[in-house]
Amino acid sequence: MAAAVVGCLILTFQPGCESLPGAGDEQGFVSLFDGRTLKGWTQLGGTGYAVTNVVEQGATNAVIRCIKGAGGNLLSNEAYQDFILRFEFRLEAGSNNGLGIRCPSTATNLHQLGIELQILDDSAPKYATLKPYQFHGSLYGVAPAERGALKPVGHWNTQEVSVRGRQVTVVLNGTRILHTNINAITDAATLRAHPGLLRESGHIGFLGHGDPVDFRHIRIRELPRPILNNSAPDGFQPLFNGKDLTGWKGLMAAPNDNPVKRAQLAPAQRQQAQAKADVRMREHWAAKDGALEFDGKGDSLATADDYRDFEMLVDWKILEAGDSGIYLRGTPQVQIWDPRSGNDGAKVGSGGLYNNQKGPSKPLVVADQAGWNQFRILMVGDRVHVFLNGRLVVRDVALENYWDRALPLFESGQIELQNHGNKLWFRNLYIREIRTTAAP
Repeated sequence: MAAAVVGCLILTFQPGCESLPGAGDEQGFVSLFDGRTLKGWTQLGGTGYAVTNVVEQGATNAVIRCIKGAGGNLLSNEAYQDFILRFEFRLEAGSNNGLGIRCPSTATNLHQLGIELQILDDSAPKYATLKPYQFHGSLYGVAPAERGALKPVGHWNTQEVSVRGRQVTVVLNGTRILHTNINAITDAATLRAHPGLLRESGHIGFLGHGDPVDFRHIRIRELPRPILNNSAPDGFQPLFNGKDLTGWKGLMAAPNDNPVKRAQLAPAQRQQAQAKADVRMREHWAAKDGALEFDGKGDSLATADDYRDFEMLVDWKILEAGDSGIYLRGTPQVQIWDPRSGNDGAKVGSGGLYNNQKGPSKPLVVADQAGWNQFRILMVGDRVHVFLNGRLVVRDVALENYWDRALPLFESGQIELQNHGNKLWFRNLYIREIRTTAAP
């Protein structure tokens, strides 16, 4: 029962309106509604939104109204990363809607593919048995908001939503009702069900359920976030320091290039094989201009540590007709192709779990671009989400044990940057280990 913020947007401030939240501190805010049309917005999955005039206290104001019995999503044409959003809304009895943030351009499932903040008449008897994360202001399906700050049905409420990195805060009628950090979410089932939590930017959406809602005085102020190479985001640790190969080791030569064979080595054998691999690593991998550079002549690179459940960021660049990948827990692989080559692999696109046989092996969409690309990879249990350049290309797919398909996936293992005999570059490698609270 995901809600939607459908309704009335008014971004022209006219005499006779109620005082605005944060009035007197409006510097940098811009209107998202011209007061006449839905210019700047796109309706998907329905036509449930209309600009209408309301008369209150002798003043006429334009709003965007979610029409009773109609639905669909209304998304901003512009995408936003970090911001402060302010607006007013008015519910009728039993109204159920939601505010989408960082949403992709799609008509369905934005409470999972994006992030949804519930907008709901908490006082309606039919909602008395909802779960805590379904009431007003909650990060829907994920984190509950405090209750009790809503005004009675028919009155205007003021709300401010602040999104800074992974921190989401909701202030309703002057009371903070939600203050949650997405990085603190460790429930495995929740992480698997809500890939949109990982999104860094997206559209603001009003997600309709056919209930009447009015919105007005909606405006936004974007918050700049500087992007610095080899500077870890909050909650992440660097895998590469931008200067040398600290934290990395060479991949042992065949037949010890997989977890099954390595586990069979005696300690002395393992130490000897690793020493040889490290020598070869230093011959062919190097830190140059803030990136890990591979000359195309050696073996893959592996993290010195093993990882279980994690979120990983990595930028990569490959030469034309190149072929590479990223091993998770020592298992192949999240595929990398060169998008310019025109071969069959490039047409499929990067990011798929290439060696899967039973489950999907291809990405959902082609999202490659020339030059630098970025993966965001979430691994929980044996399940994987992959974003490529901000687009979800793998959603909750099980990574199969390539080395022994009769066995389940290894519970932990090293991360490997695969080589296929072509020159490669990697940078901005960060990891956030997740101590999940339930098995998937």
